[in-house]
Amino acid sequence: ALSNCQFPSFLGPNHQIIANLFFLMKKFLRSFFLLLNILPPCITPTHASDSPKKSLPLPGEVFLIEEHVAFLIPPAVKPSSGPIPWVWYAPTLPNLPGPEEKWMFERWTKAGLGIAGIDVGESYGSPDGQRLFSALFQHLTKNSQFSSKPILLGRSRGGLMTLAWAAANPQNVGGFAGIYPVCNLVSFPGLTKACSAYHLTASELAAQIADYNPIDRLSPLANAHVPICIIHGDNDKVVPLSANSGELSQRYETLGGKIHLIIPPGQGHNMWEGFFQSPELLEFVISTAKSTTIPHASP
Repeated sequence: ALSNCQFPSFLGPNHQIIANLFFLMKKFLRSFFLLLNILPPCITPTHASDSPKKSLPLPGEVFLIEEHVAFLIPPAVKPSSGPIPWVWYAPTLPNLPGPEEKWMFERWTKAGLGIAGIDVGESYGSPDGQRLFSALFQHLTKNSQFSSKPILLGRSRGGLMTLAWAAANPQNVGGFAGIYPVCNLVSFPGLTKACSAYHLTASELAAQIADYNPIDRLSPLANAHVPICIIHGDNDKVVPLSANSGELSQRYETLGGKIHLIIPPGQGHNMWEGFFQSPELLEFVISTAKSTTIPHASP
């Protein structure tokens, strides 16, 4: 023990006190290095190399919202006053948005619109996915001064995500645009596959389908006068027109909602250029985003 060490005589009668201090310091250092070895890796400092990575069709910012990758492509020109209009894209997945969206995105940013999205995985419009959508909404409208009425753009299964959030937050939706969007959980992906995202069995989800299925929750959007524009081919075998956009169009019109459905003949669930370079869809998004940009509200 350090307390038994011999110290030089010039230390005088206080050498025992000094020896005890050395002994205590040794114990402290031993405990300190032991602690370093057992600390969990989650407290390791974050470096720039740990930043989220994502390829985007246009230059933009990639960041995390509750550990989920999100992105923001800013407008080429910001408005001189007031919040920034924006398009909310889904599904944001590792490979989406893709290069096929570049034509639209370029024209929207030049028109003064931002574009954003968040990766909520295969959530199929579930409450878990909607909660993350709300987190992104709060981040953009409160921290980045974007409009509280974005235009939601649902491509394929992104339709479930955007329409589900829209039905729960109609006051915060400027409009909905769709590219062969899934509108009906029963049609795609089917209740057996979707139920786990809802923490339910398939039979439990079937019993509560009216509470979750976007196509059954259109009244709030119609009552809020949310305009809709969709392009969907009549030969879609993956997301059939009749069970999705076709049925949604009929129901929305019955509710008094405003909807424009574009049906390219012979087109399926594919990468046909016309889906992503539709002048009607492009203009709908620009004009609706600018006409519905108002001061912020909360979902």
